[in-house]
Amino acid sequence: MKRKGELSGRGLNRVDELTQKNIDTIIRLEEDTRSTATFADKLADKVANFCGSSFFVVLHGIWFGIWIGGNTIFSPKVHFDPYPFQLLTLIVSLEAIFLSAFIMISQNRQAKISERRSHLDLQINLLSEQENTKMIGLLQKIANQVGVECADKVIAALGDDVKPEKLVQQIDKTLEKTNIPAPSPKG
Repeated sequence: MKRKGELSGRGLNRVDELTQKNIDTIIRLEEDTRSTATFADKLADKVANFCGSSFFVVLHGIWFGIWIGGNTIFSPKVHFDPYPFQLLTLIVSLEAIFLSAFIMISQNRQAKISERRSHLDLQINLLSEQENTKMIGLLQKIANQVGVECADKVIAALGDDVKPEKLVQQIDKTLEKTNIPAPSPKG
């Protein structure tokens, strides 16, 4: 009898089980990240999401239309903010200050999450590279043991350990030659 989390080892079920295990792990990591968010982080995310909606744009369009219309169409006695609408300008300016702060808080949080994901991707890629290098070495030993000659230079090069530092230098040199700016490290 198969237990939960155990792989069956048969056809598509195995791939489905492997991918589901990975999906569950990622969901758990995302939930862990969400659970560590402070009240201010959650508020900033909600405000940023609301400000990025079409409802927000429509709401402001209606508000501005009513405000400007009410202060220009009706009798001058009813105008509480006559043209050039200084009170409206003050309110919109204050709103912009607070909204930009909330949006920056949300973006900073999202950037940290994105950087964490990038580090995870890098670690997995480096681990995969190390595993592949070891497998090539083992396959070369097996080929030698059974008498199969494997004199391919590409396979020999792939069997060498990858040095991330050298790859970064190679990328930087290539970008310099092509006049594409290399990404600058965050301070």
